[in-house]
Amino acid sequence: MPSDLTPDQKYELLARNLQEVLGEEKIKTVLKERDLKIYWGTATTGKPHVAYFVPMSKIADFLRAGAEVTILFADLHAYLDNMKAPWELLALRVQYYEHSIKAMLQSIGVSIDKLKFVKGTEYQLSKEYTLDVYRMSSVITEHDAKKAGAEVVKQVEHPLLSGLLYPGLQALDEEYLKVDAQFGGIDQRKIFTFAEKYLPQLGYQKRAHFMNPMVPGLTGAKMSSSEDESKIDLLDSPADVKKKLKKAFCEPGNIENNGILSFVKHVIFPLFKPDEMFVVPRKEEFGGDAKYDTFNALEKAFAAEEVHPGDLKTATENYINRLLEPIRKTFQDPKLKALAAKAYPTPTKQKGGAAAGAIEEITPSRLDIRVGKIVEVGKHPDADALYVEKIDLGEAVPRTIVSGLVNFVPIEEMNNRMVVVLCNLKAAKMRGVESQGMVLCASTDDPKQVEPLLPPEGAVVGERISIENFDGTPDEVLNPKKKVWEKLQVDLKTNGECMAQWQENYLLTKSGGKIRAKSMSNAPIR
Repeated sequence: MPSDLTPDQKYELLARNLQEVLGEEKIKTVLKERDLKIYWGTATTGKPHVAYFVPMSKIADFLRAGAEVTILFADLHAYLDNMKAPWELLALRVQYYEHSIKAMLQSIGVSIDKLKFVKGTEYQLSKEYTLDVYRMSSVITEHDAKKAGAEVVKQVEHPLLSGLLYPGLQALDEEYLKVDAQFGGIDQRKIFTFAEKYLPQLGYQKRAHFMNPMVPGLTGAKMSSSEDESKIDLLDSPADVKKKLKKAFCEPGNIENNGILSFVKHVIFPLFKPDEMFVVPRKEEFGGDAKYDTFNALEKAFAAEEVHPGDLKTATENYINRLLEPIRKTFQDPKLKALAAKAYPTPTKQKGGAAAGAIEEITPSRLDIRVGKIVEVGKHPDADALYVEKIDLGEAVPRTIVSGLVNFVPIEEMNNRMVVVLCNLKAAKMRGVESQGMVLCASTDDPKQVEPLLPPEGAVVGERISIENFDGTPDEVLNPKKKVWEKLQVDLKTNGECMAQWQENYLLTKSGGKIRAKSMSNAPIR
């Protein structure tokens, strides 16, 4: 513990590079008497990636300031957040996270002897905690619970009760871990203010909160475990790092939503020793290596286009590989390789899309959605509200699909129309005519409105439509007994700009074109 730091110097270390601190005066009061107790929690869902160095770097600051830090592996939260982690895999994923985070901390020179690691279910299933969950549920409104989780728990039209419980459990963690403050991203702010409101109603003290800014991923949007091009995995090879950085968004002079600059600011510079500088390697003909002792100097040079994006990427690549190399070596251990395979199994597809020897995960990559063209259309012989369409989907023979669009789209607008089709539903008879798919539409019930989704200009018949951030092979046929489509459909909707999304991830053609509705915004897709 650094004994030569004053309370003000400790606070400066605790608060540097943060976007916001709630309870500043409370923290300073505690620091005059003793060192702070802080916890950081992570839900054990997708694999930790290089963006986890952002909170790890900040945890290093906390430790330098003499704080007692608890890292919570929030396994129960992982399950409650839309069941992102199957119950059967929770224990394995906690183990994977523990090994990964310990390796990251050791990579940046943080002694894990000073840290406490806790698994959520070690205390969250106790009688006392459970009773407090019930007590909290008696004072929290549905509105406040949903609002608190808006930036963290995926929002759907009909939320599961588990997602509404999530913020309350995170608030209670502050009391049960006996900390002075909780640390997280700015996306957690609503949960933090929720905790400040409701913990005192149970007779518990209000805690302070530290918030990191959200660091954009390599594509310029939020770095995501499910978006391979957005993030660098902890075990990516140097060749993979180079490939992903090469594709990364880094426009000359543009310092907005620049994931590379953000990573340099929040990870690389805070880890430098006092005399260390950021080196941008350049050939002598271009002026030789450039060195920067502060991030502000580097950012200013990049904004003035004195630093080329290619040179910044090369420099960042060197520092990232320096951080990852010890982690790669750690995970060469056969036991850790086996753990990774068990914690994150790759489903093996069988006929009908069933997974062999692995936990079945409900992800949108299982949907076979394609661009189609209606080549023939007529009224259903036994149903006035239904069309019977022949749709070219790039197959040898057009498919027959029945759609309830008679009251919404005139028949003259149907023929030769480009549409978006879900192709791997089990064929079903609709009033005697077998339908071999579904034309996807934006649709509301009150008032009843329906608009077929529109492929972008230049879309090719038969082209597969993917969901942004989700890769994988579609099921041959969606199993109706497991209600795969029904579970995924609740998160399909248009956004405020009429663009089609699944949990805020766009529906895209191969060229990156976006699927949209003509005029219906914030409408379910079915």
